[in-house]
Amino acid sequence: MTPDDTLWNLEERFWTSGAESARNMTAKDAVFVFPYPVGILRGDALWREADVAQRWRTVVMSERHISRQVNIAVLAYRVSAERSDLPIYEALCTSTYLNDEGTWLRLSHQQTPVVDMGEG
Repeated sequence: MTPDDTLWNLEERFWTSGAESARNMTAKDAVFVFPYPVGILRGDALWREADVAQRWRTVVMSERHISRQVNIAVLAYRVSAERSDLPIYEALCTSTYLNDEGTWLRLSHQQTPVVDMGEG
């Protein structure tokens, strides 16, 4: 598995494996930015927010881009995620990872919902 494959695998697990898995893959003082009303979360506040703890049933990541510099990697992508009883969630996302002595840890994550403005 290439380093890029490892990072994309971690990112998919962030969406599908639940809060405990996400916590193990996240730096202690990480910063996440979620759509309103959740907003900016940092450190332990991440794991008290229900939206972070939720596991998605299916996730498709497209328009994938990655930039790596030594021990830092930034992933940017479009996600289409599904949970039971909710409409499909679509967003543009970025995640930043730090390679800490051979272990990739998420330092930040951001989601911008994709809103279909329709045809004008």
